Amino acid sequence: MLKKALKLFFQNKLRFLVIILGSISWIVTVFKSGLNYPFGIGFWGANGHDGVWHIALANSLARGSLEMPTFAGETLKNYHIGFDLLLVLINRLIGIPINVLYFQIIPPILAVLIGILTYKLVISWTKPDRAALWATFFVYFGGSFGFALGKGESAFWSQQAISTLINPPFALSLIFILLGLVSLLKYQKSFSIWDLAFSILFFGVLIEIKAYAGILALGSLLVSGVWRVIREKKYDYLFVFLGSTVLSLVLFLPLNSGSGNLLVFQPFWFLETMMGLTDRVGWLKFGEAMVNYRAGGVWVKALAAYGAAFMVFLVGNLGTRLVFVKQIIGKLDNLRIFILSIILGGILIPMLFLQKGTPWNTIQFFYYSLFFSAILAGIAAADILKRLNTTIFRIIVVLGILTLTLPTSAIALKDVYLPARPPAMISRAELEALNFLAKQENGVVLTYPFDEFKAKDAISNPPRPLYLYASAAYVSAYANKPIYLEDEINLDITGYDWPGRRKKVFEFIGQTDVIEARQFLEENKIKYLYLVKKSSPLVGEELKLGSGQLGITKIFDNSEVSIYRN
Repeated sequence: MLKKALKLFFQNKLRFLVIILGSISWIVTVFKSGLNYPFGIGFWGANGHDGVWHIALANSLARGSLEMPTFAGETLKNYHIGFDLLLVLINRLIGIPINVLYFQIIPPILAVLIGILTYKLVISWTKPDRAALWATFFVYFGGSFGFALGKGESAFWSQQAISTLINPPFALSLIFILLGLVSLLKYQKSFSIWDLAFSILFFGVLIEIKAYAGILALGSLLVSGVWRVIREKKYDYLFVFLGSTVLSLVLFLPLNSGSGNLLVFQPFWFLETMMGLTDRVGWLKFGEAMVNYRAGGVWVKALAAYGAAFMVFLVGNLGTRLVFVKQIIGKLDNLRIFILSIILGGILIPMLFLQKGTPWNTIQFFYYSLFFSAILAGIAAADILKRLNTTIFRIIVVLGILTLTLPTSAIALKDVYLPARPPAMISRAELEALNFLAKQENGVVLTYPFDEFKAKDAISNPPRPLYLYASAAYVSAYANKPIYLEDEINLDITGYDWPGRRKKVFEFIGQTDVIEARQFLEENKIKYLYLVKKSSPLVGEELKLGSGQLGITKIFDNSEVSIYRN
C-alpha cells in the first residue's frame, strides 16, 4: 500500500511539474511585454503587433462600438472577437486594465488550463496516466527540427508550441475544443442532456473565438459523426455537429458574411516559399527546380520534388511528434477519428488555399494539426516505453525524446523572448502623449501612415519605436481612440480597402489648398491629429499647411509628439 501511495504521489508530482514548467515556458513569451522599462513600454516577439491589435480591438469593444478601431467609420468585419470580448468582460468585472489582462493575467490562466484539460482528456479517453503525462509534455514542448538547420521555430513555416500564447485566440480555442471533447466523452457514457448541451456550446462558439478552429472542429464532428453512425448506429456526434453548426452560423454570419471570399486556391505556396526563402528552409536550388518543373509541365519530376518538399514540411514541423503516426494504425474509435480529421484538415487546407492580403495566415490551420499530433504522440510514446523490456532502454528513449524536442523551445526563449532589450517599444515621451490623448473625449485620430523604408533603416537599432517596427494599432490601443488609418496588416487580413485611404492621407499631408484640407478633415470626422515628429512619411517634412490655416489647435507637444484638436 505504501509503495502504491508513493508511486501515485510521484506521478502526481511529475504531472504538476510538467504543467508548471510548461506553463512558465509559455508565459515568458508574453509576460515581459507591455510593462514599463527605463526606455518606455517594451514588446518582445510578435507582441509589438499582435498584442497591440488585441488591446486596440478590446478597447473599441469596451466603448460599446463594433467599429473597426484602425479604420474609423467602418464596421468591424471578417474577424473573430470571442477572445477580445472575454478581455472586456473580465475588465468590466474586476477593473484590471485590458493591457495588463492581455500580457500578464490571462496568459498564465490559459497556459495552465490547456495543460490540465489535455491531461484530463487523455485520462478520460485512454486511462493510462503515463500517456496523459507524455501528451501534456508534447503539447507544451513540442517543437520543429528547425534547430538542426541552425534556424528558428518557424523554419518550416509553422510556429511551434512555445509560441502558443502569442496567439491568445488560438490558445483559447484549444481550451474550448478540449472542453467540448471532454463533455462529448461524458455524454457518450451518461447521455445527460447537460453534457450534450455543453458539447454543442463549446464547439458552437469556437467559430467566434478562432474561425480556423471552428471550421476544423465542425468538419471533424461531421466526419466522426458519420463514422459513428456507420459503425455503431449512434447519432450523438451528429447531434453535436448539427447543434454546433446552427450556433456557429448564428454567431458567425453577422460580422463575417463576406469572409468566404478571403480564401483563394493556390496550392503548394507554403512548400515553394519554404524552400525558396532564406529565412525558412532556404534550399534555393531545390526551390527553383521544383517551381520550374511545375511551370514547364515536367510532371514526373515536379511530383517527386513537391512530394519531397511536403515530407520536409511535415517531418520538419512535427519533430518528435512524428511518433503520433503509430496511433493511426491502432483502433479507430470515434475520438481518434475526430482528432485525425483535424490533423488531416489542418494539413490540407494551407497546402491548397491562401488568404487574400496576408497569404501566410492560413498556416494557422496547421497549428491544430501540431496540437493534436502532440496528444497522439504522447499516447504513442507511453505505449512504446511500456513495451521496452529494460530500464536502460527506457532511459535512452526518454533522453532521446528530450534531446530532440526541447531545443526549439530553448532557442526561441533565448533568442526571441528573454533578451534584456526588446525589438520594439513605445518611448516614454510617446507614452506621455498617448496617455494625454486617452484622457480626451472620444473622436477619430489621424496619424502618419507607416513607412516601411524608414522601418528597414532602423532595424539595426533596437528597441525601435512601434512606428518604425510594424504597421501596428498602438495609437488606437494606448490612446483608446478610433484611428483613421492604422495597422495595415490586419486591414489586409480582414479585407478592407485601405490603400485608397492611405493615398488620401498623403494627399492631405502635402495639401496646400486650405479649403480641400479642411474638407478632408470634416468629411472624415477627424477630431485629433497625432503627429510623431520623426515618423513623417515625406522625408522629414510635416504638414504643408500650418495649424492656423487648417483651423486646428495644438493641445499637446513634447520632444517627440504634437497633438492637434480640430
